Amino acid sequence: MLQLILIIIGIVVFTIGMVFIIDKFLPQKIKPVIILVFGAISILMGYLIYDSVNAPIQFKKIKEERFGNVIAVLKDIGRSQEAYKTVNGTFAKDFPTLIKFVENGRYTITQQRDSSYMEFDETYQIDLLREVKIIDTLAFVSVKDSLFKNDTRFKNMMNVPGAQNGEKFTMKSAVIDKSGYKASVFEAKVAKDVVLYDQPKDLRARENAHASVEQVNGNSIKVGSLTDVSTNGNWPPIYDKKKN
Repeated sequence: MLQLILIIIGIVVFTIGMVFIIDKFLPQKIKPVIILVFGAISILMGYLIYDSVNAPIQFKKIKEERFGNVIAVLKDIGRSQEAYKTVNGTFAKDFPTLIKFVENGRYTITQQRDSSYMEFDETYQIDLLREVKIIDTLAFVSVKDSLFKNDTRFKNMMNVPGAQNGEKFTMKSAVIDKSGYKASVFEAKVAKDVVLYDQPKDLRARENAHASVEQVNGNSIKVGSLTDVSTNGNWPPIYDKKKN
């Protein structure tokens, strides 16, 4: 804001100076025309300078609002995928499968306890104490109620919020090898250009090149990874704090 004020003051001083020079040295007949032309040019320059300073500010405001909405849905997708893996052992391969699971799936609530009993041992010909672990099923809990309570927004979590042409998130799952361990992974994402479709190209290009812990890195907003065992998103903690 201070930079903008200084620029405006500079333009005003420059304009006054030029008007003085025109009034002092140019013929009387052409003074009105020159003053009008110069005034129009000054107004145009002032607007262009203001826009160049204000555009990044407005871009940041729009970006954070839209990214926040997108990240909220990606968090829903991440939580739903984690629930799916808890029950099924792998991540869901597509949105219809994931949404159907949230709608109808159930967690099994169990309790593990230690127990023991006496058993006759054929080798030693005596009764020996055997220790075992017993898993009791206590209850079944609806995934939908656990994650979303009475909200049905999960039915539309494939849709990118505010997308111009109804674009959807891209989601894939796979099994990768990590040091001999087979791990199930997933990734859901959307390109930043889809979210910022109506913003200046130069500012979008700068946004797509971000590589900082304080920014959403890369040219997409995503949760999970197809190359690493991770269910985290690529957004900075500020978006989690805003949600809280």
